[in-house]
Amino acid sequence: MKTNIVRKNPMQVPSPVGKYSHITIIPKDATMYAFSGQIGVDQDDQLPVDLIEQTTNTFRNIEALLATEGLDASHVVKVNIWATEEIDWHHFYQQWEVMFGHSYPSMTIAYVSALGLPDIKIEIELWAAK
Repeated sequence: MKTNIVRKNPMQVPSPVGKYSHITIIPKDATMYAFSGQIGVDQDDQLPVDLIEQTTNTFRNIEALLATEGLDASHVVKVNIWATEEIDWHHFYQQWEVMFGHSYPSMTIAYVSALGLPDIKIEIELWAAK
């Protein structure tokens, strides 16, 4: 789906160290969507122990959540990621590229000591515009 969202990495600042955009410009007439952080529960409401499985499920849940509002990854303008253990970036970026292709939203990542429940290892929050 075509959006009027603009993503930029100005030459005057260092290149991103990951697969994200430094700047995401949202048109003034856009409707903004703030989504609660999504976690890696599966279709049976079970939370896998493994971070890789939680990551895969989290991306699946994000895609389904966006679809409920008639949105897709092209509408995502900001992603905040919290993890309690080191992310397997090879696996993470495979999921990331399936979702976003090469049009990356702005992103922040933080490692934290705990999330909302003891077994949650990754939580991803989205902001979108349409």
